[in-house]
Amino acid sequence: MAQRVCIIGGGVIGLATAYALVRDGFEVTVVEARQSLGSETSFANGGQLSYRYVAPLADAGVPLQAIGWMLRGDSPLKLRPRLDPAQWRWMASFLAACRTSVNRENAAHLLRLALFSQSTLKRWREDDGLTGFNWRRNGKLVTFRNAVSFDHARKGLADPQQQQVLSATECAQLEPALAKAPFVGAIYTPDEEVGDCHAFCQQLAVRLKASGRCEFRLGQAVTGIRHSHGAVTAIELGDETLPVDQLVIAAGHRSSLLALPGLHVPLYPLKGYSLTVPIGNGHRAPDVSITDYDRKIVYARIGEQLRVAAMVDIVGFDPAVDPERLALIKRQARDTFPDAGNYDAAVEWAGMRPATPTGVPLLGATAYRNLWLNLGHGALGFTLACGSGQLLSELIGQRRTSIDLHGFNPRAA
Repeated sequence: MAQRVCIIGGGVIGLATAYALVRDGFEVTVVEARQSLGSETSFANGGQLSYRYVAPLADAGVPLQAIGWMLRGDSPLKLRPRLDPAQWRWMASFLAACRTSVNRENAAHLLRLALFSQSTLKRWREDDGLTGFNWRRNGKLVTFRNAVSFDHARKGLADPQQQQVLSATECAQLEPALAKAPFVGAIYTPDEEVGDCHAFCQQLAVRLKASGRCEFRLGQAVTGIRHSHGAVTAIELGDETLPVDQLVIAAGHRSSLLALPGLHVPLYPLKGYSLTVPIGNGHRAPDVSITDYDRKIVYARIGEQLRVAAMVDIVGFDPAVDPERLALIKRQARDTFPDAGNYDAAVEWAGMRPATPTGVPLLGATAYRNLWLNLGHGALGFTLACGSGQLLSELIGQRRTSIDLHGFNPRAA
């Protein structure tokens, strides 16, 4: 009888893990507190599958830069200190990671996982015919308003073989929507991709249901995890107890609430916002994905909609939409791409990105012999989901992993 794996979390990380496991012959149960799948952080994220732009937020100079941001009304970062020991511990660890050497090491770990994730998604699309989520290889431009930041970026390309330095004129030739945009230049990566994360989750769910090897428990919150003699034995769903053979925690920012004795899960939610702007006749939305480096705003055309995403709010476990933050994003998007879509009809959204202080996710085994973590992907959940899921399947199946997992070990967190 095939071993059954229980996954807590029905977002893009949990569903990609379930899909990889089912492909590898496992029986799977996905437990999701909400009544629908992919409906929290996976619902309306930035949409960019940004495989070569994965450097962690924690870096030398960021603390000083953050102070400057917090003094501005249009800051991409907002910090609201709280009487919350978890927030202060996370911030202390974040500051400790704000060193150039640490950033470079962690960026290398993330790049290794990102490129494997890209190849994994390619395999699923081509071998399994996985479609229906507006996937395109449309390329990406990281654009700069400031000549100093542009000069710094062009000297430190993440992948010089795959990236091109473009002048403002060359940017407009590549992407006509940039003809009047106030950028001095950009870094172009031709093979970056875009997709609809929520639609991707729905497509995975369809495939999982059709497999006959995946059960969904929707609208059931995990209230406890039972353990004995170094192994987890069951999860509690209110009054119900569900025995488990193997357990994966992939519950996003809520994963820290499921911690067990001896299990440290250094997560904190970084709230982000997005607008989904309808594109109609006469609109001129960029076709290439854009990252406005100086304003920290990303733009991705997903079908006939423009996804505009931005902001890092460290404000606790508060998922509420802040109207002022969304108004700022809309104002800055109109300023940059005034004809890109119908901003008055934009759908507004906020999501809680589950982030580790270092920006590197926790992926792999724990001190409990049948408990696994796949969490803490921050703003890179969609980008890293397929590779992370495949690696978890390899670990649970006791196979050699496709890439080196140094740097991701939850036991070292």
